[in-house]
Amino acid sequence: MDKGATDRSRKRPGGKNPERTRANIIDVATVEFAERGLSGARVDRIAERTQTSKRMLYYYFGDKEGLYRAVLLSYYEKLRSAETALDLAHQSPMAALKSLVEFTFDYHLKHAAIIRLVMVENIHKGRHVAKLPTVTPMNSSILDTVADILRRGEMQGAMRSGLDAFDLYSTIAALSFFNVSNRYTIRAIFRHDMGEAKAAAARRAAVWELVRRYVSP
Repeated sequence: MDKGATDRSRKRPGGKNPERTRANIIDVATVEFAERGLSGARVDRIAERTQTSKRMLYYYFGDKEGLYRAVLLSYYEKLRSAETALDLAHQSPMAALKSLVEFTFDYHLKHAAIIRLVMVENIHKGRHVAKLPTVTPMNSSILDTVADILRRGEMQGAMRSGLDAFDLYSTIAALSFFNVSNRYTIRAIFRHDMGEAKAAAARRAAVWELVRRYVSP
């Protein structure tokens, strides 16, 4: 096959790169679903913002629920990939745990729309994410990583025994999640903006201190 034919096979009519088009649709759909929920989101609006068509969206994702599930899957893929890039296995246990805490906090703060999306899926009782067969094995990797940190930390005397990987990671995630999920109600009630840079930095440090004290012997 000549080079021109190969290039054409990688692109759909209109000169658009399929991978780039799909990624752009997912990015825009993430914001749409996060802001309006599954029922309130409109495929027409997503198509308009991505300069594609409803037909193109259905070509890639089947229907609106298929697009919504693709958005959820993309979130977990990106999060787990970013965690893997931390290379925690080659850091000392306490340094690895600190890296994970700070990364998790920063990731949630930076991707606030994703937090709202996860809240939407919890309103749906997780039934859409449950239809994604790769989600469970993909997400089990972080528990294996935390379990390894705890094992090494206990062996070195840096962490106490009896700690559970799921309990620890869910605590880290919850502390990081709350800072974004409850930002507006906290601001309205207490006049304290958890998203403001100085407040976020102080909260980030406090979360690490809480976790450090929790795991210490």
